[in-house]
Amino acid sequence: MEINHLCYKQPLKNEVPSADNVLFVLYDFETSQDTKMSEKAKMHVPILVCLQQFCTACEMRDDYEQDCERCGKMQHSFFEDPVGDLLSYLSEPRPWCKKFVAISQC
Repeated sequence: MEINHLCYKQPLKNEVPSADNVLFVLYDFETSQDTKMSEKAKMHVPILVCLQQFCTACEMRDDYEQDCERCGKMQHSFFEDPVGDLLSYLSEPRPWCKKFVAISQC
């Protein structure tokens, strides 16, 4: 590397990464907008977060009411502390899971 070179990126591999050890999470926040921040802006306060999750074992399943043997309950809702509860849930240990992909639904 050259002098003053501050970063290094590995070249991309020509292969699709395995999703066997990935938990996919789709989430959506419902917010109240009662708090006025300025004349043109209101604060969005989270009051509910709903999420659906799936892994490669259950991704093609139509019935979200049935638990997945691998990733568990497929739908969750958090009311009390929506942001904190979502982060706590995502931080729970999952021995089979190497990473998760969280996607916000707008």
